[in-house]
Amino acid sequence: MTAGTTSPNPLSPATAGTSRPAWLRDALVVAGYLGLAVLVTSGQWGHPSRLFHQAGDQILFEWMLAHAAHAVVAGENPLFSTGLNAPDGVNLMANTSVLGLGVPLTPVTLLLGSQVAFCVAVVCCLAGTAVAWYALLRRRLVDTRAAAAVGGLICGFAPGMVAQAGAHLHIAAQFLVPPILALVFRPASGVARNDVWRPGVGLGLLLVWQVFIGEEVLVFLVLAAGVFALAYAVADRVAARRHAPALFGRLAVAAGVAAVPLAYPLWFQFHGPQHYTGMAFATQGFQLDVASFTASARQTVLGDDWLPGLLSPNPTEENSFFGPGLLVLAVVIVIWLWRRALVRALAGCGVVFALLSLGTTVRLNGNATGLPGPYRLVAELPLLDLAVPARFALVCVPVLGVLVALSVDRVRAAHPATAPGLPVRLLWAGAVAAALLPLAPTPIRVVPVAPVPAFVADGDWRALVPPGRTVVAVPPVTGAARSPVMLWSARTGLAFPAPGGYFIGPSGPDDPTARWGAPDRPTSLLLRRVAETGAVPPLSDADRRQAIEDLRHWRAAVVVLGQLEHGDPVRRTVDDLLGPGRAVDGGWVWDVRERV
Repeated sequence: MTAGTTSPNPLSPATAGTSRPAWLRDALVVAGYLGLAVLVTSGQWGHPSRLFHQAGDQILFEWMLAHAAHAVVAGENPLFSTGLNAPDGVNLMANTSVLGLGVPLTPVTLLLGSQVAFCVAVVCCLAGTAVAWYALLRRRLVDTRAAAAVGGLICGFAPGMVAQAGAHLHIAAQFLVPPILALVFRPASGVARNDVWRPGVGLGLLLVWQVFIGEEVLVFLVLAAGVFALAYAVADRVAARRHAPALFGRLAVAAGVAAVPLAYPLWFQFHGPQHYTGMAFATQGFQLDVASFTASARQTVLGDDWLPGLLSPNPTEENSFFGPGLLVLAVVIVIWLWRRALVRALAGCGVVFALLSLGTTVRLNGNATGLPGPYRLVAELPLLDLAVPARFALVCVPVLGVLVALSVDRVRAAHPATAPGLPVRLLWAGAVAAALLPLAPTPIRVVPVAPVPAFVADGDWRALVPPGRTVVAVPPVTGAARSPVMLWSARTGLAFPAPGGYFIGPSGPDDPTARWGAPDRPTSLLLRRVAETGAVPPLSDADRRQAIEDLRHWRAAVVVLGQLEHGDPVRRTVDDLLGPGRAVDGGWVWDVRERV
């Protein structure tokens, strides 16, 4: 990504001596990114009874952060846990365990709890991604700090990044992408050994870290880097031939370095206990509408709920939504700077991934056109058959960020021979502002969540739960739904084991087909229906015997009911199954130690 660019000019305004030191100006940019990230997450700070709008996903990642901290303190296997899905446990390497975030955040999680750790992680993901792109742009691609700052702002806070940050930490955490690219596409130093070994080792270590943050981003990164490299090779064959030997050498070294620490975790992911095959949902159904690229996302100053709901699979997958201004600006930039091989390669890469995000059948304004989407060409390939097509559009975010940064740098060029006149500079600044202001993010929306019952939060359950026994929350959700026990477990630091949870696992002991949660037990299905409908069903002795059998399978000691929308019908149903419960602070409890 460096050929065709100029080296920073030591006499440019970005580096010349001024009254304000360079480090302070960089610090102000970083502080601005951090401030914006805190503003975006402001709906949840100091409010433990709130979750971001995709509440089930936040509960999942709160639990993962709590698990990472628990594994560090207890010295347990971080790749597996019996804290959920008792008695079988969960293969966390096969789920989005974000250990690469959870382990560094262990002090925050232990001191301030899983919710604060999640919010801190979101801030780090957004601001960290922006800072990383700012640093790469500043060091490699542009001369002016303003250009790098604008590019980093787009890369870190584009609508798709904010949408993902409220739910999917593993997707929003892209702060390793720029340093990985910087090591892959490294400028030649003139010493072949230094072009291969040292950056190759660093690249391998970063790849290991990225695997433990999120393998999905790494897959997209490899694809995007490959498409970009091919496009660049077509645009500048001479430079491609010159850089290819060192590039492939670095990749070989990186692969060797990463293979050693990743060998066992990857084996565990695909062959360890509770591994699965396939995916628990139809990924190809998650695609973007052509019209989404010029629309406004929900969490922007011009956004609403209706149009994004028509053009994207759900609020978290609003990965395009760049607005007409930014796309028009990008077209102008590509035409204007077309002579640069870097620009042509970026444009080609962006177009490819925008088309892939349209899925197998192109949709326009919410209607299927019948036209086959380019994703059909790769939909059956390994790994890509498990990819969510809508997320391909996230590759367009840094493409647009780099293009805008290059254009701002061009109009702010310090050399008198290349700098445009003041009217042109003002006009371009206005055009960039007009394209970006409608994309300004608003705070991520929050929804209320039932508090953890004081009986659980205060540890009163400990007197009733002997070692080897579990706490069963009502309903014992095991599917793709908000799991009360998972939130209780996260907020108490995995203090007790529990059945159920929100994760991906096998369909059964002899069936590795992926499904959400554990195979359903009859009692969990019964109580879930009551919780959803509020209708109390007639129960038979067979239902009561089945409840005891299911509780025995879960190794239950107590059954706990917290706040539910249909709490009273659920309580009466459990009373009918197990006998009268007793009221506790924050809910009801049934002591089943003697019956199980």
